[in-house]
Parts: sequence; C-alpha cells; structure tokens
Amino acid sequence: MRTRPIIDWPRDGQPAAAAGGAVGVGPEPAVPPAEGLARIRDLLAGGGVAVLSGAGLSTESGIPDYRGVTGSLRRHTPMTYQEFVSDEAGRRRYWARSHVGWQTIARARPNAGHRAVQALRAGGHIGAVITQNVDGLHHAAGTTDAVELHGGLDRVICLGCGELTRREDLDRRLHAANGRLDAASSAVNPDGDVELAPELVEAFQVVPCLTCGGVLKPDVVFFGENVPRARVDHCFDLIDAARALLVLGSSLTVMSGLRFVRRAARADLPVAIVNHGPTRSDEHASIRVDLPLGEALTTLAQELDAGASS
Repeated sequence: MRTRPIIDWPRDGQPAAAAGGAVGVGPEPAVPPAEGLARIRDLLAGGGVAVLSGAGLSTESGIPDYRGVTGSLRRHTPMTYQEFVSDEAGRRRYWARSHVGWQTIARARPNAGHRAVQALRAGGHIGAVITQNVDGLHHAAGTTDAVELHGGLDRVICLGCGELTRREDLDRRLHAANGRLDAASSAVNPDGDVELAPELVEAFQVVPCLTCGGVLKPDVVFFGENVPRARVDHCFDLIDAARALLVLGSSLTVMSGLRFVRRAARADLPVAIVNHGPTRSDEHASIRVDLPLGEALTTLAQELDAGASS
C-alpha cells in the first residue's frame, strides 16, 4: 500500500513540521463523474447527510479559493492572528486592504451550488451545513442555520469590550476617514482583502471601537487563531448525528475542517467529496468526484426532486 507523510497542523490555520511517524494512505483517484454523482445521489436520498463546505464552493460567485490552481495563496500571505493583535502597522495594512476588498464580498451573490445545497436541505436530503467560508453566501441562499465555522466578514468585534457591530457600519466610518481607494486592478482574496500600493496603506486611517476605543477585528478566525471550542463541539455533535458527510469544495489542508472528516471516518460514516483536485483526506473518502460544484449539485438536486415527485 502506498503511503505519504501527513503534515500536522496544531492550530486551525498554521502549519508546523511533519509529525514524526504519522502516515496516511495516498489519495485515491476520483471516480468517473456519472458514477460518482449516482453514488452521491443514492447517499443523499436517505437524508440526514451533513455538509462541510469550503472556499471552492464560492469560486463561481467570484471569490477565489486559497489552494486551487488559481488560489490566492499563490500570490499573497493571509493576515495571522498574532500579527493582527501585536502589530499596529499590520492592522493598518489589513484594514486598508480589507476596506477595498469588502465591496466585492458585499456584492457577491449565492451561486448555483449554494442554491442547490439549500434545495437539498429543504428537501430533507441534507441535515446540518458547516461552512469554512466567511462570505455569508450560504445564509444569503436561505440556509440560515449554516454554522459559520470561521465566522463572518459581515460582522466586526471589538477586542476590548467584545461588542459586535455590522461591517457596513464600519465601512461607512472607514470611507468617511479615508475616502475612495483605487485598487481596481487587484483581485479580491478569500479573506476579503486586496493588494494595495504601500503609500495607500501607510496613509490609511484605522478607526477604533465607538464604545470603548478598543481595537476592531473582523469576526472571523484568522490563520493561527483557534475556532471557539463551543463552536467546534457543536459541529462535532452535528457530525455525530449525521448518516454521512459530504465535503464540498475544500482541500481539507488545515485541521479546522479535516477534524470533522476524521470524526466521521472514526464513526464509520460514509464520506463523499466533491472537489477540484485531491484533498488531504481522500484516504477517508468512499466517493470522490472532480466536477464543477454548481453543475454537480444542481444535477443532484434536480434528480432527487424528480424522484420525489414521481
């Protein structure tokens, strides 16, 4: 049996050296699309399937993923929690770039994949939905109880007093303090920021919390930051209550999502993966399909709906 080393990620988004002795089975090839979709359709027909979605589900809405062929990690390094809380210049850079990128995130609309997930949820085929995305598109598509594992860019939290406020309110304050910034040529990143000229970053004015004057942070989990324990435990409960797990558009590179696949595998739950390219957890998958998510999920929703109507 072919094996490959597994890299241990002790925090939710921060890599470390390979763990000694840890090995995993090499990835199995994806099955032919028609066969894979038929098997996933049969899995969904029984209902109670939990979904874990990643950045690949939102690429059709104009938001890039992190690690795909055109992933944003090939051109930029995301903000880390440690840098944000300890470095004023780092916070200025983040908020300047995020202030511009937020407009793209705010304008993004759910794509066919998000809508199909909601249709499958409404039809009773999907139970819980857990998303690693911070773009709010599952909620916008009607899956309002989707668990946002890494939080949401539409909210801002004060690190001093803990008050939550709306991102659109902060956006108005930042616009009043800085005016319009020109970054029309930059592509937005999955964490909602863009590349900006250094002189624009250096001149950017960050605004404090209106309640206590403290530091404001988007209500998202940065790289190197841990997902709140209560949220993780809730997601474990959702996996434990499911019949199977369906992974959509995630490479499962970081432990944040990978732990739920491992949880399902330990419980002998079927794991199906629809993703462009291999994932870190292909060894646990009983089904892996490489297809555009919007097309694949729409087909599944239509076929299951037709089956229920016949």
